[in-house]
Amino acid sequence: MTADEDELAPVEELLATTDFAAALDNNQFRRFLDCIPLAIAVTELRNKERIVYANPKFQKLSGRLTEELHGKPLTVLHGRGEGESAGRDLGRALVEGNERVGTFHIEALNSDPILVDAYSYVIDDERGDHAYRLVALVDISNCVSAWREQLEREIRDKDTALRELQHRVKNNLQIITALIRLEARNMPMGPTREPFDRLAGRVESLALLYSLLSGNDQSEEVDLGVYLSQIASAVMNTHAVEGIRLDLRIEPYLVSVNVAMPTGLVVNELLTNALKYAFIGRNSGTVSLHSLLHKEGYRVVVSDDGVGLPVGVEWPKPGGLGVLILDTLRENARAEIEMQSSPGRGTRVTILFLRRVN
Repeated sequence: MTADEDELAPVEELLATTDFAAALDNNQFRRFLDCIPLAIAVTELRNKERIVYANPKFQKLSGRLTEELHGKPLTVLHGRGEGESAGRDLGRALVEGNERVGTFHIEALNSDPILVDAYSYVIDDERGDHAYRLVALVDISNCVSAWREQLEREIRDKDTALRELQHRVKNNLQIITALIRLEARNMPMGPTREPFDRLAGRVESLALLYSLLSGNDQSEEVDLGVYLSQIASAVMNTHAVEGIRLDLRIEPYLVSVNVAMPTGLVVNELLTNALKYAFIGRNSGTVSLHSLLHKEGYRVVVSDDGVGLPVGVEWPKPGGLGVLILDTLRENARAEIEMQSSPGRGTRVTILFLRRVN
């Protein structure tokens, strides 16, 4: 038997009363109603329905005294419907409903708001005519509070588990990055080594993203500026060239993980390419990463003042992973991407995240 069923057990006794009118006039029966641990009210249905009795528990839950209830219609009771009863008022629902009529939020003066399950039972006389209505309210505030506390605990536990998983993933990605770079160093410079370097950079970008996620308290968003600056630092540490400096200008911008991840992969590839190929035959140069707020949204610019792309070379390489990543940015992040390059004047790639229009 549930808690509600246990509390409603006295209702079964009342409904089984053969002569409810006579019982209601009996002082002993009224004292019985006064003492039961359930909010009970009775209305008379002949002529115009009106409240003829309300026990102390009912007065407490409804927030109304006997003199405010006696002789009044049920519509004097007010409560906001919850869940399946949303949009309904307590008093009207009791008049229109039968048996369990729903869950309602009652805000009474000088007391804390409560949540009740409401019930309405019609009692017929010996001729079978509707004579009385028995109304019952069950306070479920404590039950709901306990349920919410349990749900919050479960959410906290799952969040902790997720963050532990993110931390483990970050550590594993760092190990994978180190292994790939170790393998690459054992290979001669040239086309065979290049895919390993590119793969290591991509894995390292993901590791940095997981590191940010594990440090974000209860947040599902990442500061893109912070993330890209970490990627730039990692690329410079790995591929630093004497005489080549990094011009870094960053402003904060919160994005989802689904936006941060492909952006980080693109920026990692652009910075790596610039350091490895843009300054061949030169002793100095500048690689720039500017991630700044723009009147149209947020603009990420990766550029260099190097030799530019060779004639006939495209970026991203057709059919490669870079094309797929850029398509993801265009579709999921409403990003506009522009690439400019000319011999001897460097390369510039702009990613513009358009401002959301409400």
